[in-house]
Amino acid sequence: MATGRGRSRRVSLPGVAELLRPAAPGPDGGDQRRASGRERHTQKITVYLSAEELLDLERARLALLRYGAAADRGRIVREAIAVLLADLDARGKDSLLARRIASENRAIEQQQNAGGNGGAENRPGANQASANQGSGDGLHHGVQGRSPASVP
Repeated sequence: MATGRGRSRRVSLPGVAELLRPAAPGPDGGDQRRASGRERHTQKITVYLSAEELLDLERARLALLRYGAAADRGRIVREAIAVLLADLDARGKDSLLARRIASENRAIEQQQNAGGNGGAENRPGANQASANQGSGDGLHHGVQGRSPASVP
């Protein structure tokens, strides 16, 4: 923890019961998930995007502006997360998020089974760095010889 900042960098996470409980439907029968909107946010994650993904996000922001719905990129991302998680709660394995991730996982598995990794699966530890880089959590596990500040 940096001294003088007055706050811990440790994140408080919800318990198992909170994580496994689906969102309850609202009084109108709709989903309970709502994006937080414009307020001070105390929790933070880092998400890395490709240049194309960032450009798509900016195009969405400009399209919303043309429709009279001004929003910054963070608000768009929070709204998208709320929509996808509500769909996951409501439809489970048939949700858009579950289907897209399962489809991508199958494609990766098929590529690996077709020899897309050059036979490295037979060497202990050979795939560790590449497997960890794709974890999607924004952390760089298994990258040796580089300080966190130098990781892209």
